[in-house]
Amino acid sequence: MAFTAQAEAPPLREDAAGALRVGDSRVLLELVIRAFQDGATPETIVQRYSTLALPDVYAVIAYYLRHRSEVEGYLARREQKAEEVRQRLEIQQGDLSDIRTRLLANRQP
Repeated sequence: MAFTAQAEAPPLREDAAGALRVGDSRVLLELVIRAFQDGATPETIVQRYSTLALPDVYAVIAYYLRHRSEVEGYLARREQKAEEVRQRLEIQQGDLSDIRTRLLANRQP
């Protein structure tokens, strides 16, 4: 019997918001890649995020190593989007330091 290698797509799925999730979990691709970049092993990543499957983590890391520029581009877009959301929230909420100062002043006897 001959062995036939088959190419597999990485275990990534896009959610309704456009974020990539790993395998059947809700864990974001960026969490796995950032943990790997910080020196975590696939086994450690699975311990950190128990809903992940070890083969999925290895497959995602392998995909990242083979397609680094595309994944880094995705990560940069996600970070930019998160920054835009943070800025929008700050504008909508305004300066909260005045509220904090008043609350603290009300606590003083």
